[in-house]
Parts: sequence; C-alpha cells; structure tokens
Amino acid sequence: MRGLSLASVEAFYRRGMLHSLLEASGVDDYPSADEPAPPRGVGHFAGMVLDPAKVDVAAWAARLPSPATEGVMTTLEAVETVLSERAVKLGVEIRRGVTVSALEQDDESVVVHAGEHEYSARWLVGCDGGRSAVRGLAGFDFVGTEPQFTGYVGLVTIADPEKLSPGINLTPTGMYVQMTAEGHIGVMDFDCGAFDRSQQPTRDHLQAVLRRVSGTDVTLSEVRLVSTFTDRAMQTTTYRQGRVLLAADAAHIHSPMGGQGLNTGLGDAMNLGWKLAATVHGHAPDGLLDTYTSERHPIGAWVLDWTRAQAAAMRPDPHSQAVQGLIRDLLGTRDGTTYVFEKLSGSSIRYDLGSEDPLVGRSVPDFQLADGTRLGEQMQDGRGIVLDFSTDRRLRDSLPGGLRYAAAATTDLGLGAVLVRPDGIVAWAGDHDFDRKALEQAVARQFKA
Repeated sequence: MRGLSLASVEAFYRRGMLHSLLEASGVDDYPSADEPAPPRGVGHFAGMVLDPAKVDVAAWAARLPSPATEGVMTTLEAVETVLSERAVKLGVEIRRGVTVSALEQDDESVVVHAGEHEYSARWLVGCDGGRSAVRGLAGFDFVGTEPQFTGYVGLVTIADPEKLSPGINLTPTGMYVQMTAEGHIGVMDFDCGAFDRSQQPTRDHLQAVLRRVSGTDVTLSEVRLVSTFTDRAMQTTTYRQGRVLLAADAAHIHSPMGGQGLNTGLGDAMNLGWKLAATVHGHAPDGLLDTYTSERHPIGAWVLDWTRAQAAAMRPDPHSQAVQGLIRDLLGTRDGTTYVFEKLSGSSIRYDLGSEDPLVGRSVPDFQLADGTRLGEQMQDGRGIVLDFSTDRRLRDSLPGGLRYAAAATTDLGLGAVLVRPDGIVAWAGDHDFDRKALEQAVARQFKA
C-alpha cells in the first residue's frame, strides 16, 4: 500500500487523471468537493497517530472547494498503471528490464548504454531508484546519515493475532504495525540497520524481532512475503550535472516514515517536467532548468530531516521517551495537529520565488472560472495560465509568452490577477490595482515569449 498526499492527488487532478487513479485504487467513497472539510485520516508522526478532528481547516485561508479534497490510499501498481497509460497516450515508448551500464555526456547530448543498445538524447533524467546507476555513472555526490533501525514489512499468518494491538503501536523497544486482519505487519527494530539486506529474514528471525518489539509471545505460523528497509537518509548535493538530472529516490533516500517518498518523487516530476519541456522546445528563459535544484533540493532536505526526527523520537532510550511525551502534548492541541498535517499533506510546501505575497510559491487554489469550470480542469495540457479577476477582462488580448488566459469568477481574496505555472504553483499574484509591468516581469522569469 502507498499513501498519496493531498499535494499528489492535486497533481493527478490537474492532469485529468484523478478519476482513473481513484478507479485503479479501488476508491469509491472519495468525498465530494462542496466544502473544504477535515480529512478523514491524517497519518502519524513517529507512531503517534493524529486526530483528524483536531485539523483546523479554517487555518487554510486560501483553501477552496476542489475535486481533490484529501489524500488517497493506493498501491504502487495502481499509480504506475495510470502514469504508464498517460505516457503511452502521449507517444512515450517504455522499455522495461534493461540496465544502464554506462553514459557519456558533452555540451550537446548524453549517450546512454542500456542493455544491448546505445541511446543518444539531449537530456537524461535518472529516476532509477535508491541504488541509481545513473547517479553513480554521472558522478553525483550522495551524502547523508547512516540508519538507526531496520524495518520489516511482511505478509504473514499469525497464530494468535489477538496478542497484537491493531494499528500503529509505539513501544519502549521500537514500533510495530498490524495493518490488516489478513496478516500485513510492520516492525521497526533499533539495531542501527544491521540486518537490512544482509540476509533474507527467516520466520524465526521475524518472530523474534516482533516479540521483542511488541513485548508479547506472539507466534508467526507462516511468513509468505517479507522485505526490509532502514532509515538511511542520503541526498545528492545537486539535482543536475550538465545534461543529466535526477528525480525521486535517485536523488534522495530516507525511511518511509510518514509516507513522503512516493509523494516527494511525484513533486520532483511535476516541478521538472514542465521546465525540461520548455527547455527542449526552446521556450525556457535563461536559468529556468537550474531552478529545479534550487526549488526541489530544499524540499528533499526537509523530508530527510522529517524522517530523522521521527527516528530520533522513536529510539528506545530515556531521552527519546521524553521527546515523545513532549510531541504527544503538542499533538493534543489543534495548532500542533494542524501543523503536522500540513507537513504530511504537502499543503505547506512553498517555493521561494522572491515574493512576500502569501499565495506566491504555493499550490494554487482551485478557483472557479467565469464559465463555471474550475481551474484544475483547464490545466490538463500542462500550460501556464493567467487568471483575470477584473470585471472588464483587461488582460484578455494582451498576454505575453503564449500563456493560456482564463476569466476567473470573483473571490473574497482581493485578487486582480494571478499567474499560475504549469505545475500548479502561483508564480505571481496582484490585487485589483496591480502593476501591469510587475506581471510582465513575472512572466519573463518563468516563460519565454
């Protein structure tokens, strides 16, 4: 199972793939978009489950009703199926089962050796996982911290499941999760990552770890599937080396605590995709591709620290137990829960675009347009949009840069115009008396005429 954050669900919505995602994920009770409402599930921090009722929706001043209302529980298979279908529809050729063995680049192109073939391209993006071959062959520096624990995820048969408590359980010796009655379990053992991938976990080993962490004499009668992971936290120092770029786990690895891995990778893709497309087609202003690193590297660094903080709070020692007590007190408050949820959901992500306006650098609200549609419905082709909130539609015939124009319905946010990037990020916002030159300058920074 994988958890898609609100930010990731918004990305699928803005590319017209939300319905397909929900269908592939078997979700038939996704909430309506009539009013912003507290989420039904909000996750946990270091095993301490958040109370959805304590999320203060009113704190999101610019949150508007949208078909993308909350995160989605899905599977990696469902996500990959929906994305693959979209890629094939756009003419992408997908080749599976080939290994990248070498690459060379110069000022004009990159040559990749994969399987028995050699490929030449103007750009190469390595999205080949935590043990990325592209990352190593291109010479990226990969730095970070070593693990505190070995984690186990298994599909097992439990002879006496009543001995384990359902859900997430933080104990004095680690954490265990009994996810479903069908025997999906997770265990985190603070052994400094000693066991991870050193050998295949046996039934006896997994049972011993589960007993130690849970403090019970539970018996596993069968282990059908089991895999391990750690909280090793590493990140490349840059996301670009010449004509080679990295995204997702190839650029950053960390523990799955809080479900940030897949979501961070999708965020990388949304940020890089439109910038690389503009560069390839000659529509990018100077330096646009470099903003991929400057915008996404800090997000990756934050995710690493977020998972490190959870590992530190879970350690089985008196100091960490004291930290847990403090965090529980904070999560008992409305402000504390709202803060953590905003981080987990991705709704607090903001890129530094040089403006103090609270909307700039954030995900754009799903404004209603004058024709009755919503903004997200107009973003499926991946183009930037200028929203015109004026009653005289003064921007209709004078947009630079080949941007899409949309007449927006009035709101109570005091806006005159908003420039939205293809990834749904607000690049500029002005009130009813906005300076036209300021808008043109903002367009020039993001789009080439």
